[in-house]
Amino acid sequence: MMRFLKTVGLLILLSFTITTFSQTSEISIKFIGNCGLYMTDGISNIYIDFPYKSGAHHYMNYNSSELDSLKSNPIFIFTHKHSDHYSGKLVKKYAKKLNGKIYTSWSIKKLLKLSTELKDFKIEAFKTKHKFSIRHYSYLITWHNKRIFISGDTGQTEVIASLKDIEWSFIPVWLLMNANEKGIMLKTISKMLAIYHIGPGDRITNDNNDPKIKLLNKQGEIITIPY
Repeated sequence: MMRFLKTVGLLILLSFTITTFSQTSEISIKFIGNCGLYMTDGISNIYIDFPYKSGAHHYMNYNSSELDSLKSNPIFIFTHKHSDHYSGKLVKKYAKKLNGKIYTSWSIKKLLKLSTELKDFKIEAFKTKHKFSIRHYSYLITWHNKRIFISGDTGQTEVIASLKDIEWSFIPVWLLMNANEKGIMLKTISKMLAIYHIGPGDRITNDNNDPKIKLLNKQGEIITIPY
């Protein structure tokens, strides 16, 4: 009888442990600087618009520890090749060192194949406008059924306005302003809006403490998306 009770107790414990793990599955998104993000589901490691040239165009510097902490087998995805988003020298160095893959706005066909290589992952690319950039793309990532929009530098509203059911949208403030001027309610499209690429001289505030808007002005902040 005692052995039976111990077995039952062990099964209950195992069941509780499995349930706990299933409840804590999440996508973690770390803000590195500018439009630089580190995204992981605990298996795959994706870097968006990082590494870039630290301090380029008077935007955010980052500590060298960010480069030291790059994960093995990284996936580097870039919206465009301006130096505050992309450093060819650095990304090639660390891709070689860590067995990484590089996807830029010049290799979109190659990038789209990621949808068949990663688990529960799909990426869609949209060519968008950005001043002085010949090839700029915004991305919609669907990962574990969570939709994440990455705008890059564009202020173009047509793409995001055509989407729906987005969990998080990472956008610059000028895209939000353009949308407001056109009467496009981004908060009905996306559950949360993360405002990034905030320059040192920018005075951007969330005066109304809108819970659906997150200002990414503190490097190292982490956003989690349970799934």
